[in-house]
Amino acid sequence: MKPTRTYPEVAVGDVLPALPIPLTRTFIVATAIASRDYQDVHHDPALAVERGSKDIFMNILTSNGLVDRYVTGWAGPAAVVRSIKIRLGAPNHPGDTMVLTGTVSAKHGDGRVEISVRGANGLGDHVTGTVVVELPGAGEA
Repeated sequence: MKPTRTYPEVAVGDVLPALPIPLTRTFIVATAIASRDYQDVHHDPALAVERGSKDIFMNILTSNGLVDRYVTGWAGPAAVVRSIKIRLGAPNHPGDTMVLTGTVSAKHGDGRVEISVRGANGLGDHVTGTVVVELPGAGEA
């Protein structure tokens, strides 16, 4: 397990490493079921097409969870997520890859660090937003 980053060692402009997420049909269906989202557009290709999509697509709960995983994977196990604000754009369809990227966009004196996050696929931006995490060591800065 990676150690938790501390507030003093993080700077505005720091770039998080990219995280590619392969978008398999199984992944999209399994994560919809795991989040108890049984909408047919997340598991039934024929009905998704009938409703105007090219195929099934990922649900927002999965997108939110992946953004959380991305930031906490970078920040470490002692980081505390204080807020996640996301907006969805292009759908995540099977056979594509979403690449999550992020940049530290602000630091607050109380240990909170703001990270701008983007998840892009072959169609464009799937998810954009901001995550605020609290890191230990704010009094040391």
